[in-house]
Amino acid sequence: MNIFVFDIETIPDFETGRLLNDFDGLSDEDTVAAMEHMRYQQSGTTFQPLYLHKIVAISAVFRYGDKVKVWSLGDENADEKEIIQRFFDGIERFTPTLVSWNGSGFDLPVLHYRAMKHNVVAQKYWDQGEIDSQFKWNNYLNRYQARHTDLMDLLALYNGRANAPLDKIASMLGYPGKMGMSGAKVWETYNEGNLKSIRDYCETDVLNTYLVYLRFEIMRGNLTEADYQLEASKLRDYLKQENQPHFNEFLEAWTE
Repeated sequence: MNIFVFDIETIPDFETGRLLNDFDGLSDEDTVAAMEHMRYQQSGTTFQPLYLHKIVAISAVFRYGDKVKVWSLGDENADEKEIIQRFFDGIERFTPTLVSWNGSGFDLPVLHYRAMKHNVVAQKYWDQGEIDSQFKWNNYLNRYQARHTDLMDLLALYNGRANAPLDKIASMLGYPGKMGMSGAKVWETYNEGNLKSIRDYCETDVLNTYLVYLRFEIMRGNLTEADYQLEASKLRDYLKQENQPHFNEFLEAWTE
C-alpha cells in the first residue's frame, strides 16, 4: 500500500474578500461577516466560492510499507504556503494514491487556487504524460483514473443527487463520524486562536475517510475481511501508541 488520505480545513479568505469588495477599514471579523451577508443575498448560503477559501489545516493518513501515520502537515506556526507545498512535495516524493471524501468537489480545487496564489510548485501532480509517459493514462487530474480516489464521487457513481456526507456513512459503518465539531465551526475556532482543535478535528476526519476506504477496498476485492482486520488493528495500535486525547476519543467511539 502507498495510500495518502487527505482532508483540508478552511476559513473565508478575508484578505481577498476585502480586496475584491472594497472593504477597506473593516476588521477581519467584519469583513467575513460582510462577505457572508453578500453571499447569502446572492445564493441563500453563507458558504463562500471555492476561490475565497484559505487553508488553515491539511491532515493525512499515510499508509506505506508496513507503517501507518496520522498527522497534520507542518506545525501550528506554518503558514498556508508551507503546508500546501508540503502536500505537493509528498506527492512528488512518494507518488501515492490520493484518497478523499469530496476531494474533487472541494479540497483539490481549493488547493489549486491557493497553490497558484503562493507560487507553489506541484510538477508531478499536474503531469498528464508530458514528463512521465505513464501519467498519460493514469494521473491525478482525470476524474475516472485511479491516482485519486474520491470516495464520495465514486460511491455516488458521479451522480450529485446520490452524494452522502462522510459523517453519516462513517457512522453507518460503525466508525466515530463527527466528534463535537464541524466545518461550520472552523472560522469561530480559528478566531479563538485554537488552531490545534482544528487540526485535531481534521485528523479525525481523515481517520474516518481511511476506514471507509478500507471497507471500499473489501467491496472491490482488493482486501479480504482478514486483511481488513489486520489493517484496522494496525491503525488501532498506532493510535494507542500515540496516546493523544483526540485519538483516544476516536478509539472509544470506534464501535465496529
